[in-house]
Amino acid sequence: MGALRLFTGIMGRISTFRSYQIVLLLAAALAVVAFYYFGSERQNFSSTTKRIKQTQASHNANRNDADLSLDTSLLHAEEKAGSAGEGEESRARRTYSQPEEMQRYHALMMFTKVDKNRGLQAKFQVAMRSMAKHGRFLEEEVLVLHFVSDEASQELGKQLLPELLLDASFKYEVAFHNVAALTERLFPIVEAMQKHFSAGSGAYYSDSIFFLSVAMHRIMPADMKHIVQLDLDLKYRCNIRDLFQEFNQFQPEAVIGIAREMQPVYRHTFWQYRKENPKSGVGDPPPDGQPGFNSGVMLLDLEAMRASALYNRLLEPERVARLAEQYHFRGHLGDQDFFTMIGMEHPRLFHPLACGWNRQLCTWWRDHGYGDVFQLYYRCPGPVYIYHGNCNTPIPDD
Repeated sequence: MGALRLFTGIMGRISTFRSYQIVLLLAAALAVVAFYYFGSERQNFSSTTKRIKQTQASHNANRNDADLSLDTSLLHAEEKAGSAGEGEESRARRTYSQPEEMQRYHALMMFTKVDKNRGLQAKFQVAMRSMAKHGRFLEEEVLVLHFVSDEASQELGKQLLPELLLDASFKYEVAFHNVAALTERLFPIVEAMQKHFSAGSGAYYSDSIFFLSVAMHRIMPADMKHIVQLDLDLKYRCNIRDLFQEFNQFQPEAVIGIAREMQPVYRHTFWQYRKENPKSGVGDPPPDGQPGFNSGVMLLDLEAMRASALYNRLLEPERVARLAEQYHFRGHLGDQDFFTMIGMEHPRLFHPLACGWNRQLCTWWRDHGYGDVFQLYYRCPGPVYIYHGNCNTPIPDD
């Protein structure tokens, strides 16, 4: 009512002013009325916004995986053209309005010390460009690319990825995970097995990251059910979505999908056990032998890994030590050695991927004492879906 009386008083004096003063008085009167009637509403809106932001910050700080992701961003293929004239705030708002019912396919790569290594940078570019070239996903699907990285490599990855995935026809997210934080969480779980499967003498703290896949089910959020772990030195010749369909082929006891090793690495590593057990098939070439595994491409059924009592027992230090002693095993290839050793004893834990999903190109062992049997391990009938340029072997251009 105070505002109304003020407005009436002002109108009573209008006749004594010239026309241009009338306009000024009307504007002042309206401003006063607006202040009284709308001021409290503006304040309430501001307070509400502040509370929303505080609540959201609290929610993010208490997420189980909050310490894993340093940065996450989502880029939509169909938004590339439309976002050209938008500001950063507008693009972020559209990005995070992604509906929760989107199906996500998770793929993880190690991305450490890449900033200092031009060779790794070149491999990364080949991998990402070929993935973008052949990748095809449905409209309601998103490929989530996880990178375990140090800070310097993370910054490089952020610079390179938009260009490398520029031609991707699918939606994707990028998540960087801090290597130091992951190592800290992994070390208590895998410390006991490191001395059996790490290069050098003793279990080095930094070696823990090479066993990430072994304990991935205890590291990633509980609602993540599947993830594919991929080496950086790969070239994709098919739709990576097809790789994820292999999860549908897992037998009931299988927890990990993995391809065989295509060199006589484990023929050499298990030499003492083979000498004592010449008919065991351990380290022998396919199709009847057990050549071991290569970890360049792995499908990790996290849900099955969590549920498998057998698999989790095999992570116990005393079980690891007992098997290593039984097989006289001393390796240096991290998770690959562990999976190979338990695979000799419990093959049903593994879904065998066709060699074309991890077509390894390294020929090192051919020239180091195993030329006579090398081709028995190296041959790969059938189509090649993914080339693996391990031990810095050039990858074909086709």
